[in-house]
Amino acid sequence: MRLKKRNAIITGANQGLGLAIAEEFVREGASVTICARDEMKIRNAAERLKSIADADQKIIALKLDVSNENDVKRLIDIGGEEMGHIDILVNNAGIYGPKGPTEKVSSAEWIQAIEINLFGTFFTCQYVIPDMKARRYGKIINLSGGGATAPLPRISAYAASKAAVVRLTETLAEECREFNIDINAVAPGALNTRLLKEVLDAGQEAVGRSFYEKALSQHETGGTPLDKGASLCVYLASSESDGISGKLISAVWDPWVDFAKYKDDLQKSDIYTLRRIVPEDRGKKWDA
Repeated sequence: MRLKKRNAIITGANQGLGLAIAEEFVREGASVTICARDEMKIRNAAERLKSIADADQKIIALKLDVSNENDVKRLIDIGGEEMGHIDILVNNAGIYGPKGPTEKVSSAEWIQAIEINLFGTFFTCQYVIPDMKARRYGKIINLSGGGATAPLPRISAYAASKAAVVRLTETLAEECREFNIDINAVAPGALNTRLLKEVLDAGQEAVGRSFYEKALSQHETGGTPLDKGASLCVYLASSESDGISGKLISAVWDPWVDFAKYKDDLQKSDIYTLRRIVPEDRGKKWDA
């Protein structure tokens, strides 16, 4: 029960990874407020969580859009009022956005992806941080992914927004470090969720042959289990990760289970961060 008596808000938690994270949080003892845009799915998710929760755990479900600032303010207000305070925020809500060559996609759809993926993360952080600072404690976990660390041709809105989320994570971590608020980003791995179905439905003409074939292979092999990302989120939400902040951590490739052995190095280095590569980093010496 690593999250016993902790209160969490999890966005985009009506299905897929968000719901898996919420389930793990509840099993670990947390009370949770979940939200998503689909009212029926978020209600069903809440019933699922209530079936595994103890009597003293609160499960709150809200229909809202994280790209709407007023909706986010309502989320933080209700979550705080119903649960007493907010210890943990998980920004999971996100979309791929338009798929295709950037010069051909809908600009409105491109902007909407930025609004959901980046603005939604910004709004929730902006409204939850003041109380966390006042209480001098908090855990914020922002979902990122492969789009943040490598070019993602034909899915540019997603790639740009997720890279921005990581830099926002690093920046907020520095702003909040003295208040004992740990803020990290998570790369959960290649998941077989609705986003993968979107890629397959779009077809290789929209997303490109290479990305389509990779998605098809992922679909056939099963992809990364949802519980890997959910377990990492539990770790980052618990006291076990205290002091680890400003990092982009892979649920699949990084030895986060053993981070206790490396905590000093993690706190004092740029390991697991996004940085510019210069010639010297690759053993080359170029004249200025």
